[in-house]
Amino acid sequence: MTLENNPPFRSVIGFSVTALPFDAQISLIFQWAKDCLSKVVCIANVHMLVEAYRDPNFAAVLRRADLVTPDGMPLVWMLRLLGVSNQDRVAGLDVFSALCERATKENVSIFFLGSHSAILEKMRARLEKEFPNLKIAGMEPLPFRPLNKWEDQAIIERLNDSGAGLVFLSLGCPKQEAWMAEHKDRVQAVMVGLGGAFPVYAGIHKRAPRLVRSLGFEWLYRLAQEPRRLWGRYSTTIPIFIWLALKQLLTSARSTPTHDLS
Repeated sequence: MTLENNPPFRSVIGFSVTALPFDAQISLIFQWAKDCLSKVVCIANVHMLVEAYRDPNFAAVLRRADLVTPDGMPLVWMLRLLGVSNQDRVAGLDVFSALCERATKENVSIFFLGSHSAILEKMRARLEKEFPNLKIAGMEPLPFRPLNKWEDQAIIERLNDSGAGLVFLSLGCPKQEAWMAEHKDRVQAVMVGLGGAFPVYAGIHKRAPRLVRSLGFEWLYRLAQEPRRLWGRYSTTIPIFIWLALKQLLTSARSTPTHDLS
């Protein structure tokens, strides 16, 4: 088994989370992109794992992903407690910036799909300043309504004809993960679900300071910015995750591990 096809993982509340340092995960994503492989990368946090726990259909989507990065610090802490001592955070905005930087150096183009036209234009302006040599294969919002099969096929053709090795997708969880799973092997590029990274990079929302992020309180910082949208999400997912994580850790402490990283 090779790392490229079988990256190591640990199970966190029943779902495989990739157990590799940040740089190794970026290198793996980028190798796939250079080879124009059709891959799905999910940037996972507590909300995503709890949504998968509650929804069998979404659970199936998450389990088919090629890479599930530990975005939220609670996932990083879980991996460390489960034996991955060198695990660091692989967050959406950091993945975004690292892949843009490498794409600039190694001549890989990126297609930005989803979000809103105004956000995409703000992103383009910043990208042109920070990564002037980046090849932007395209920028296109998607309607919030379901696409008919002709519209969907037209988007697939535009993505493939663009020559992009990476497709950054912003539709929000779980919609973007479902879209990527549906288009696996149809879009010949690495699809990365980046959700809230688009409006943050565009300057619409502010990212939490580094200390706040490292302490695991980025969710509280985001809640202060968008209380109406996020209160319901956090109040119904954080307690469930804490309960499931504690139960897993207690069970793990009482039993012998059934498998090792490979």
